[in-house]
Amino acid sequence: MTTSKPQEADPDVSAELARLRDSIDNIDAAVVHMLAERFKCTQQVGHLKAAHQLPPADPSREAHQIARLRRLAESAKLDPAFAEKLLNFIIAEVIRHHERIADDATDKAATQE
Repeated sequence: MTTSKPQEADPDVSAELARLRDSIDNIDAAVVHMLAERFKCTQQVGHLKAAHQLPPADPSREAHQIARLRRLAESAKLDPAFAEKLLNFIIAEVIRHHERIADDATDKAATQE
């Protein structure tokens, strides 16, 4: 069995690849920071819902957001099905956080009685 050594790329190709990968790394960092900001807002929503005994999930709002995101994805030339899967993943995580916040609020109220 013979092993072939990796082919060395042209220096111009290597430089362009490095430039593109740097851009991807910067975009990934921005996505993470934007998601963190989004979750800060949804945590506040969760606390507001818990304080007013509102349900963690809002299927009407979720359906509206999915339709909105699909339209945005189409206009951005991004696969709308991919965008919907991503939003569904995020929504599931938000609902999980809201349920935990509601449970914590219920536990706190029970211990104060």
